[in-house]
Amino acid sequence: MPLILSILMTCVVSAVATLRNIGLVEGVTGHWLQAWGLSWLIAFPTLLLVLPLVRRIVGLLVQAPAR
Repeated sequence: MPLILSILMTCVVSAVATLRNIGLVEGVTGHWLQAWGLSWLIAFPTLLLVLPLVRRIVGLLVQAPAR
């Protein structure tokens, strides 16, 4: 799950940031792919590191279903 989530999230966020910064110009795909690659290299390990903390926080906020 973290792999797919990080791919999808960084894809969307880097596309929005790239289009906002340089617009829909020639070569935008190359710029976007560079931005996506760098953001994914940072996001995936970060996601793996913070996932246990996020699970604990969610566990405190949400009641477990009854069995």
